[in-house]
Amino acid sequence: MKEKLTNNLLLKILSLVIAFLVWLIVVNADNPIMTESFAVSDVQLLNEAYIDADGKMCMQDEEQEPVRVTIKAERKVLDRISASDIRAVADLQQAVSLDTDPVMVPITALCDGISPENIQVTPRNLSLHVEDKDTQEFVVNVTTNNTRPDRGYEVGTLSSNPEKIKITGPVSLINKIDRVNAAVDVSDASEDVTEETEVTVIDKNGEQFSDADLSYLNVSKVYVTARLWKVKSDVRIRAEYSGTAAEGYAADSVSTTPNVISVAGSDAALEALEEQNNTIWIPAEAVDISGKSSDYEEKINISDYLPEGLKLTADSSEDLFIRVNILPEGSTVCEVPTKDIVVENAPDEMQVTFDTAMIEVRIKKTDDDLDDLTENDIRASIDLDDTDEGSYELPVEISLPEGYELVDEVTAGVEVSRISTAEENS
Repeated sequence: MKEKLTNNLLLKILSLVIAFLVWLIVVNADNPIMTESFAVSDVQLLNEAYIDADGKMCMQDEEQEPVRVTIKAERKVLDRISASDIRAVADLQQAVSLDTDPVMVPITALCDGISPENIQVTPRNLSLHVEDKDTQEFVVNVTTNNTRPDRGYEVGTLSSNPEKIKITGPVSLINKIDRVNAAVDVSDASEDVTEETEVTVIDKNGEQFSDADLSYLNVSKVYVTARLWKVKSDVRIRAEYSGTAAEGYAADSVSTTPNVISVAGSDAALEALEEQNNTIWIPAEAVDISGKSSDYEEKINISDYLPEGLKLTADSSEDLFIRVNILPEGSTVCEVPTKDIVVENAPDEMQVTFDTAMIEVRIKKTDDDLDDLTENDIRASIDLDDTDEGSYELPVEISLPEGYELVDEVTAGVEVSRISTAEENS
C-alpha cells in the first residue's frame, strides 16, 4: 500500500505546483493589480487655528493645479471606489514655511481599505495665501426680487432682523464688499411675510460673490419681513401757492397733473386720509409765484409730500406738475367745449376732430359792473378754408358780448381726415 502512495510522488507534487500556478495565473488575469486616478475638488484644511491665533486666514491660490489622487489596488477594489470615498487633507502644522508666499502645505489622501503606500497625490502640496483676517459690519438691504403681492396690496415696509450683520474673512475679500442684500418672496401675498434667508454679498462692481469666495466668509442668516399695505385709489390732489404775482396780475386758479393718484398705506394712515375726504394737500411753500406775470408751472416729487404711512403704488410716477394760471387783474378763464366750436369751410367729404375736449378762453371785463361770463356767452369758430387732409394748429375766432375783451389769442389742434365708407373698408 505504501508503495502505491509513493509511486510517482515527484509527478504528483509537480502536478500540484502546476495546478497552483495555473490558479494564480487565472486569478491575476481576472483581478489584476491596477492604478486609477481620481480628481479631488475639495482639500480639507486642518488646524486653521494654528494661524488664526495670529489673526490670519488662508485662501487657496487661484493658480493651484487640480489635485489628483492615484490609487493602486486590485481591479475589483478600484471598481468600488469613487472620488467621494477619498479624503484629501492639508495640515497647516506641516507647512514647509509660513513666511513664503504662497505657503506650501503637504497634501495627504486617505481611502478606506487602501494602505497609504498605495496612494499617491499630485501635486504633493496645496498652494495657499495667508492674509490678515478682518471683520466689518454691513447694513442688510431687503428686496422683494421683483415679486408682487396679491391685487389690492403693496409692500409697505421691508425690514431685516438683525438690521446689520458682521462679516469676517480675508481682508482682500472684505474690502471688495459693497453691500449685502436679503430677499423676501411676496408673490401673491395678502398678509405680512416673515422668513429666514441667506444674504447675497455684492462686490464693488455690482457682481454677486462666487460660491468659492463665500466659502472664506463667515456670513450669518437673517430674518426678513415685508409688511403689506392696502391700496387706496382715487385719492385727490389739491395744491396751494405762495407769493404775489407781478403788479397788475393775479393768480386765477391752481391745477395739478395728475389730479388723482393711487396710494398704499397702513391702516392708521388710510383712516386718517379718509378723515381728510381722501384728499392730499400740497402746501403753499411748494409753489412760489412771486413776480410772475404769466402762467407758472412747478414740478415736484409728490412722495416728499405724502403723509407718514402712505406711499405711491408701484409703477406710479413721482412727478407732480402744479400749474397756476396768472392773468391780468380783472381777467378770468372760461373753458369752452370743442364740440361747440363752429367749423366753417370744411372740405368736402372730410371730417374734423379736435385734440382736446375743452379750450381755454381768457377774458377781461372792460366794465367792472358787468357779470361774469359763462361758456354759453362765448361763440367760437375755426375756418378750414384751403386745408386738406392732415393735422393743424388753427386759430380760434372768439366772439364776446359787449364789455368784454380777449386777453390771449386762442388756438386749437384739429385733425382733418377723409370720411370712410363701408365699401372702402371692405
